[in-house]
Amino acid sequence: MRKRESLTLREVWERGRDHLEKKGVPEPDLDAWYLLEEVWRVDRSYYYAHRDEPIDRIETSEGEDLLGRYRDLLLRRGRREPLQHILGYAWFMGLRFVVDASVLIPRQDTEVLVEEARKRLKGGDRVLDMCTGSGCIVLSLLDRCPKAEGIGVDISKEALQVARENSRRLKISAGFIQSDLFAAVEGRFAMIVSNPPYIPTGEIQALMEEVRDHDPHLALDGGADGLDLYRRLIRESLGYLLPGGVLLMEIGADQGGWIRTHMQEQGYRDVQVVKDLAGLDRVVLGYSPCEGGKHV
Repeated sequence: MRKRESLTLREVWERGRDHLEKKGVPEPDLDAWYLLEEVWRVDRSYYYAHRDEPIDRIETSEGEDLLGRYRDLLLRRGRREPLQHILGYAWFMGLRFVVDASVLIPRQDTEVLVEEARKRLKGGDRVLDMCTGSGCIVLSLLDRCPKAEGIGVDISKEALQVARENSRRLKISAGFIQSDLFAAVEGRFAMIVSNPPYIPTGEIQALMEEVRDHDPHLALDGGADGLDLYRRLIRESLGYLLPGGVLLMEIGADQGGWIRTHMQEQGYRDVQVVKDLAGLDRVVLGYSPCEGGKHV
């Protein structure tokens, strides 16, 4: 890069974009922008009004090498560290969640699960989020239905620390329990939601570098066929759902048929497979048996 004093915002962004493009980063223009936005604390309206001005004119932290910081962040992204890990947060359902390497980065696909759960959640209901990770599912549900009660469960102590921090920052009250599935869970729930690990073990090495090398394998590895956790969740959830309670799970695009059949065989009723905006199977849900065949 040329001397710092002669660079404009436009030049900084363009060179950042070019660097990421050479490194094969998907959407290099967007990532270069998000990193520029983070370092210089500018929004798009400011950028378009001042993009051809020298960057020194917008630096407000005396003595701080913002250009050097931007370069360091670009190098990290070029090594395929996820953008969300670099920024320290991810947006999900309109909320900003703290994330780090101990939790799965919230993804837009999972919003389908939250939307389907929200349709069925009522004030006063107790909802359990199994494999909660960052807490993004249960906290998003409670944000939209504040009169419900929520508990997040995860086997990872580090993940639960992130979930509790998100609960504190977002000012959304929820309980969190460290447990191997239901081992430490008590009581019954109107709803159980889960985004469990569902990648077959043999397919993990073929995932994008950002996922394979940075997301926790505990949150990815679903066993030989990707269905290990589903077998346990489907069987064990029946002991923790109220009569007529609903189990909702995010799934891989090719897993809907098997999971629907297995839920029906275990006694769940009105089992449905919900597709995402791309037309792919994304969520399976079903109701526990109840008297008279009606749901509560």
